[in-house]
Amino acid sequence: MNQDRFEGNWRQFGGKVKEQWGRLTNDPQREFAGRRDQLAGRIQERYGISKEEAARQLKDFFDRNRNWDLASR
Repeated sequence: MNQDRFEGNWRQFGGKVKEQWGRLTNDPQREFAGRRDQLAGRIQERYGISKEEAARQLKDFFDRNRNWDLASR
């Protein structure tokens, strides 16, 4: 297992902790940040890329699809 995959796995774990803490404290922003961290960790683990590259790809995806939910209503 290379370092990027290990870090991705660890980031998923940290994201789960952050998401759960957001639920316990009733903080939706922290809960969403935990989910975002989990997704970035999965991308990093799956493709073996750096955390910066995973974060960039995730940001690009969110930027492209920002109004998707509003358009479907």
